[in-house]
Amino acid sequence: MTASGTFGYGEEMSRLCDIQRLGAIICKGTTLAPREGNKQPRIAETPDGMLNAIGLQNMGVDALIRDKALLWAKWKVPVIVNIAEESLEEYAELAKRLDSVPGVSGIEVNISCPNVAAGCMEFGSNPASAASVTKAVRQATSLPVIVKLTPNAADIVGIAQAVAEAGADAISLINTLKGMAIDIKKRKPILGNTTGGLSGPAVKPVALYMVYLVAGTVNVPVIGEGGIMTAQDALEFIMAGASAVEVGTATFINPTATTDIVDGLESYMKENKVQKLSELIGTARR
Repeated sequence: MTASGTFGYGEEMSRLCDIQRLGAIICKGTTLAPREGNKQPRIAETPDGMLNAIGLQNMGVDALIRDKALLWAKWKVPVIVNIAEESLEEYAELAKRLDSVPGVSGIEVNISCPNVAAGCMEFGSNPASAASVTKAVRQATSLPVIVKLTPNAADIVGIAQAVAEAGADAISLINTLKGMAIDIKKRKPILGNTTGGLSGPAVKPVALYMVYLVAGTVNVPVIGEGGIMTAQDALEFIMAGASAVEVGTATFINPTATTDIVDGLESYMKENKVQKLSELIGTARR
């Protein structure tokens, strides 16, 4: 799967790789009204990763339904809409508007973005608030609901258990780690938002550990993400207990990273006589 915010709406990347080979595309974070996002600069490279502070720039849900969903309905690969807002009522309204829209196959609830002033990570910081958002979305839609968790929380296992009990069909983790970088010549933060979300290979050990923790405590599928660059990375997450993986930052370095990983998984399965990828889920836990 593709991680939200790293693959656009899918059509851009369809010119560079065969998107129909993917398990799913998760589009960039969507809000009720269009958003301009944070001030520039929004991206900074770091050792083994990158910081981003995009701030959920997007076209808004009405334009998404009008301009993107009809295209998605023609694709074989399912498209999941990542949603983010500032209140329970707004999350529920987003889910309601997306319900039964041709081309929309599911919802990923973003309660983990560290780059906005209100909402998102505020809801994902404790079990009670995370469960309340999950419940509000679950009641507003018949679509599959994935809840995306933040690593910037004290009790990720408790939060995962809470959203599973509140009706999440699956859990994805992790979103970015909060961080920053400073320009020593200007003596000021590099990002216009001061802080941003750290992604890429640098976060993989943290993400892998959190997937390992959560997968053993919930009864819904876990989707792993965070620093997945190669098929080997993806296999580690699957063996830790993930039923699927999301690939994000890798596509900024290599636009065909997602399909390269699919190729690598297929090669591993042939070499090791694995009939179904599901045979590998959680094998590192046994």
